[in-house]
Amino acid sequence: MCGIAGLFDLKQESGAEELCGLASRMANCLHHRGPDGQGVWVDAEVGIALGHTRLAIIDLSPAGAQPMVSSCGRFVISYNGEVYNATELRAELEAAGRKFRGHSDTEVMVEGFAAWGVSRTLERLIGMFAFAAWDRTTRTLTLARDRLGIKPLYWGRAGGYLIFASELKALKAIPGWHGEIDRGALALFLRYGYVPMPMSIYRGIKKLAPGTLIECGEDAEIRYATYWSLSDVAARGQSSLLDVSDREAQEALETLLADAVRRRMVADVPLGMFLSGGIDSSTVAALMQANSARPIRTFSVGFREPAYDEAAHAKLVATHLATEHTELYVTPAEAQAVIPRLHDIYDEPFADSSQIPTYLVSEMTRRHVTVALSGDGGDEVFAGYNRYGQGLALAKLMRTLPKPVRQATAGAMTAVPPGVWDYMSRIVPERMRPRLLGDKIHKFADVLADDSIGFYRHLVTQWLDASALVKGAAAPDESLFTRAVGDRFPDDVSWMQYLDMLTYLPDDILAKVDRASMAVALEVRVPLLDHRVVEFSWRLPQRFKLRDAKGKWLLRQIAYKFVPRKLLERPKMGFGVPIDQWLRGPLKEWAADLLNAPSVNGTGLLERKPIAEKWAEHQAGTRNWQYFLWNVLMFESWNASNS
Repeated sequence: MCGIAGLFDLKQESGAEELCGLASRMANCLHHRGPDGQGVWVDAEVGIALGHTRLAIIDLSPAGAQPMVSSCGRFVISYNGEVYNATELRAELEAAGRKFRGHSDTEVMVEGFAAWGVSRTLERLIGMFAFAAWDRTTRTLTLARDRLGIKPLYWGRAGGYLIFASELKALKAIPGWHGEIDRGALALFLRYGYVPMPMSIYRGIKKLAPGTLIECGEDAEIRYATYWSLSDVAARGQSSLLDVSDREAQEALETLLADAVRRRMVADVPLGMFLSGGIDSSTVAALMQANSARPIRTFSVGFREPAYDEAAHAKLVATHLATEHTELYVTPAEAQAVIPRLHDIYDEPFADSSQIPTYLVSEMTRRHVTVALSGDGGDEVFAGYNRYGQGLALAKLMRTLPKPVRQATAGAMTAVPPGVWDYMSRIVPERMRPRLLGDKIHKFADVLADDSIGFYRHLVTQWLDASALVKGAAAPDESLFTRAVGDRFPDDVSWMQYLDMLTYLPDDILAKVDRASMAVALEVRVPLLDHRVVEFSWRLPQRFKLRDAKGKWLLRQIAYKFVPRKLLERPKMGFGVPIDQWLRGPLKEWAADLLNAPSVNGTGLLERKPIAEKWAEHQAGTRNWQYFLWNVLMFESWNASNS
């Protein structure tokens, strides 16, 4: 895993020394992503400069250093990621006469470009990647990103330059570049807790979409191409569903997952596994252990607050699998100490509060290994989120109950304050008790009188009217939340899965893991997001995902083969921290200071009144507005550091 950065002087006005200096400064900003080496390649005649910082994983020798030039001299690459079928591709390339100096996957990629072309090579890769490739013959720069968006890539124009980097901070090394906040992007951030693609927080700087490449030649024109489309994969899968038995489906998925895990266990450095004790990570850990002659290393982080602690569950699974397990119990003070660093780690406003434990488990894991596998992606791929089951129940309810009845029911539900619902939930055993039940009931009531599209939009949204919260922001694009999109799918669950995989997965989940892990130079691999697994999942009839009101049915069957069901059957917890309590306690003063910042006090970017109202209600304990407030606070913290 690495950091990439560079620039293309479209006016060809910069000399070799200037280009080298700019690329070096950009790469320096990404040292945390690649502390094992740094390199720059420049061709001043055409104005191209590629920078790279290296985290050595495969081929630790200088033969794996980047930027790397193909043996024929035509292609140069700066690359971040891992290719898991490099061995097979290398054999083909060697048979075709290509010469290799080392055994890195980077060399396989650049030789593939020379032999097959960039697009054809991309179609053959199994892996996660973002790269910049320069074709010295056609004088063309290609930027590309993996199919699911596991690895990041920002790009845009600054003056006469086309600039690109793994993280936004590298772009700040360009002289004269001053990031202007995009108010539309800010409104979307406050709405979702992340800035959705293709936008970034800065006007004119974009995130490259997954499965996409762009090309730019000396004519300075940007040409887009899609080599893998989630929309096409979903459409093809839904139109050709597999006609298989439960046993056949389980055998097929287990074979596919075992191969995905085995490929991701190849490394020339120590390897481990994030283990939460849930279905996803337990399945991956079990398949890792089945493929290892010695105990694998597993890692988990826990909190003393029972409602937020998964470490105890992870330890039981680790004991059963006989892994070499390491756990870290974090105090509130240790977790809160991470908060002042979040703006630098995430580089643009980001408000998924599980960013805190994700960073902490990454930091702890890096003390022992350089690569870790994770179970991320299982919820999106196999329908594990609670909203999928709730969506089915809501659809059934809407078919049986007239709208006036649903409205009356919703009114009765919201007549009971959230705190009272929470109090009544104490009759449920603690290990089975949902967190924040009252807020969830109120949120459900808000959409009970709506349709399934409104239901989903409410569940993934904090500030629904965020465009009114940001002064001068345009209304958000609502094109994804239309019946026209929903009608492309046979049921609401498939539609929600598609939207989650298209938006929430790359922009929240994968961005969170990438920034947290790379902040400590830890590579994280995600076998459940092998594109072959994703394509297979879209061909599965819905009964293999949701059955008996539980998601991930097929994945569960594989997990139960290795881990006793009793160790895995528990309510879904997520990976959170008690932000709601902290904002009323140890973080209250910090938050109050940020909420009095110029951008919130009525003279800047944000409207003060709705924020002040939610802050007051949260402090009074009448409502839990943690997510709404955390979004504002994460923006204010980031904005203060960039002012």
